[in-house]
Amino acid sequence: MSKHIEKLKKQLMEISEVVNSFKSEAVQVKVIDRLLDAMAESEKHDLEGSEIYLKRGRKLRTGIDDENSSFGRKKPGATKILNQLLATDYFDSRHSISAIADYCKDHYDSDFKTSELSGILLKLAKENKLKRERSHDNNRFEYVKA
Repeated sequence: MSKHIEKLKKQLMEISEVVNSFKSEAVQVKVIDRLLDAMAESEKHDLEGSEIYLKRGRKLRTGIDDENSSFGRKKPGATKILNQLLATDYFDSRHSISAIADYCKDHYDSDFKTSELSGILLKLAKENKLKRERSHDNNRFEYVKA
Protein backbone atom coordinates (compact mmCIF):
# COMPACT_ATOMS: atom_id res chain seq x y z
CA MET A 1 0.00 0.00 0.00
CA SER A 2 2.75 2.46 0.86
CA LYS A 3 4.47 1.74 -2.46
CA HIS A 4 1.26 2.72 -4.21
CA ILE A 5 1.00 5.94 -2.20
CA GLU A 6 4.63 6.81 -2.83
CA LYS A 7 4.15 6.22 -6.55
CA LEU A 8 1.07 8.43 -6.52
CA LYS A 9 2.91 11.20 -4.64
CA LYS A 10 5.72 11.12 -7.19
CA GLN A 11 3.26 11.32 -10.07
CA LEU A 12 1.43 14.23 -8.45
CA MET A 13 4.67 16.14 -7.97
CA GLU A 14 5.48 15.63 -11.65
CA ILE A 15 2.16 16.99 -12.87
CA SER A 16 1.69 19.75 -10.28
CA GLU A 17 3.93 22.19 -12.14
CA VAL A 18 1.96 21.70 -15.36
CA VAL A 19 -1.42 21.99 -13.62
CA ASN A 20 -0.38 25.08 -11.67
CA SER A 21 0.79 26.77 -14.86
CA PHE A 22 -2.88 27.29 -15.78
CA LYS A 23 -4.21 30.53 -14.32
CA SER A 24 -7.84 29.42 -14.27
CA GLU A 25 -8.84 27.23 -11.37
CA ALA A 26 -11.64 25.79 -13.49
CA VAL A 27 -9.11 24.67 -16.10
CA GLN A 28 -6.92 23.17 -13.39
CA VAL A 29 -9.87 21.17 -12.06
CA LYS A 30 -10.73 19.92 -15.56
CA VAL A 31 -7.14 18.86 -16.20
CA ILE A 32 -6.99 16.94 -12.93
CA ASP A 33 -10.42 15.42 -13.55
CA ARG A 34 -9.30 14.11 -16.93
CA LEU A 35 -6.09 12.74 -15.47
CA LEU A 36 -7.99 10.91 -12.74
CA ASP A 37 -10.41 9.52 -15.32
CA ALA A 38 -7.49 8.30 -17.43
CA MET A 39 -5.85 6.71 -14.38
CA ALA A 40 -9.10 4.98 -13.46
CA GLU A 41 -9.48 3.74 -17.03
CA SER A 42 -5.97 2.29 -17.06
CA GLU A 43 -6.56 0.60 -13.70
CA LYS A 44 -9.79 -0.84 -15.07
CA HIS A 45 -7.77 -3.02 -17.41
CA ASP A 46 -5.65 -4.23 -14.51
CA LEU A 47 -8.61 -5.33 -12.38
CA GLU A 48 -10.37 -7.39 -15.11
CA GLY A 49 -14.08 -7.58 -14.49
CA SER A 50 -14.25 -5.70 -11.22
CA GLU A 51 -16.20 -2.46 -11.14
CA ILE A 52 -14.46 0.86 -10.68
CA TYR A 53 -16.26 3.92 -9.43
CA LEU A 54 -15.10 7.37 -10.34
CA LYS A 55 -15.10 10.18 -7.81
CA ARG A 56 -18.51 11.40 -8.98
CA GLY A 57 -20.11 8.03 -8.29
CA ARG A 58 -20.33 7.01 -11.93
CA LYS A 59 -19.58 3.40 -12.68
CA LEU A 60 -17.14 2.62 -15.44
CA ARG A 61 -18.09 -0.07 -17.89
CA THR A 62 -16.33 -3.34 -17.21
CA GLY A 63 -15.84 -4.41 -20.79
CA ILE A 64 -19.36 -5.77 -21.16
CA ASP A 65 -21.31 -3.59 -23.58
CA ASP A 66 -24.57 -2.51 -22.02
CA GLU A 67 -26.77 -1.10 -24.76
CA ASN A 68 -28.93 0.73 -22.20
CA SER A 69 -25.98 2.40 -20.53
CA SER A 70 -25.78 6.15 -20.98
CA PHE A 71 -22.17 6.38 -19.77
CA GLY A 72 -20.24 8.93 -21.72
CA ARG A 73 -23.31 10.38 -23.44
CA LYS A 74 -24.48 13.79 -22.39
CA LYS A 75 -27.98 15.12 -22.72
CA PRO A 76 -28.31 17.92 -25.24
CA GLY A 77 -28.05 21.40 -23.82
CA ALA A 78 -30.68 24.10 -23.70
CA THR A 79 -29.45 25.82 -26.88
CA LYS A 80 -29.61 22.63 -28.89
CA ILE A 81 -33.08 21.73 -27.64
CA LEU A 82 -34.45 25.23 -28.27
CA ASN A 83 -33.05 25.16 -31.80
CA GLN A 84 -34.73 21.78 -32.30
CA LEU A 85 -38.00 23.29 -31.07
CA LEU A 86 -37.59 26.13 -33.57
CA ALA A 87 -37.51 23.56 -36.35
CA THR A 88 -40.87 22.16 -35.22
CA ASP A 89 -44.26 23.88 -35.01
CA TYR A 90 -43.94 24.34 -31.22
CA PHE A 91 -43.39 28.09 -31.44
CA ASP A 92 -46.34 28.60 -33.79
CA SER A 93 -48.26 29.45 -30.63
CA ARG A 94 -47.12 31.63 -27.72
CA HIS A 95 -45.33 30.01 -24.77
CA SER A 96 -43.98 31.36 -21.50
CA ILE A 97 -40.52 30.42 -20.25
CA SER A 98 -41.99 28.13 -17.60
CA ALA A 99 -44.16 26.40 -20.23
CA ILE A 100 -41.08 25.89 -22.41
CA ALA A 101 -39.14 24.46 -19.45
CA ASP A 102 -42.02 22.08 -18.67
CA TYR A 103 -42.20 20.99 -22.32
CA CYS A 104 -38.44 20.30 -22.37
CA LYS A 105 -38.78 18.23 -19.20
CA ASP A 106 -41.69 16.19 -20.57
CA HIS A 107 -40.50 15.67 -24.15
CA TYR A 108 -36.69 15.84 -23.93
CA ASP A 109 -36.07 14.61 -20.36
CA SER A 110 -34.11 17.80 -19.69
CA ASP A 111 -34.89 19.66 -16.49
CA PHE A 112 -33.88 23.25 -17.28
CA LYS A 113 -34.37 26.16 -14.94
CA THR A 114 -36.11 29.15 -16.46
CA SER A 115 -32.93 31.16 -15.88
CA GLU A 116 -31.05 28.73 -18.15
CA LEU A 117 -33.56 29.29 -20.94
CA SER A 118 -34.15 33.02 -20.66
CA GLY A 119 -30.81 34.15 -22.07
CA ILE A 120 -31.01 31.76 -25.00
CA LEU A 121 -34.58 32.82 -25.76
CA LEU A 122 -33.56 36.47 -25.63
CA LYS A 123 -30.73 35.76 -28.07
CA LEU A 124 -33.13 33.98 -30.43
CA ALA A 125 -35.44 37.00 -30.21
CA LYS A 126 -32.58 39.39 -31.03
CA GLU A 127 -31.71 37.18 -34.04
CA ASN A 128 -35.35 37.56 -35.18
CA LYS A 129 -35.97 33.84 -34.93
CA LEU A 130 -38.54 34.40 -32.18
CA LYS A 131 -40.74 37.28 -31.12
CA ARG A 132 -40.74 38.24 -27.47
CA GLU A 133 -44.09 39.65 -26.41
CA ARG A 134 -45.61 40.53 -23.06
CA SER A 135 -48.66 38.56 -22.02
CA HIS A 136 -51.72 40.69 -21.28
CA ASP A 137 -52.82 38.20 -18.60
CA ASN A 138 -49.76 38.08 -16.34
CA ASN A 139 -47.39 40.72 -17.81
CA ARG A 140 -44.71 38.09 -18.45
CA PHE A 141 -42.85 37.45 -21.67
CA GLU A 142 -44.05 34.85 -24.12
CA TYR A 143 -42.23 33.59 -27.18
CA VAL A 144 -43.58 32.84 -30.65
CA LYS A 145 -41.98 32.32 -34.08
CA ALA A 146 -41.01 35.54 -35.80
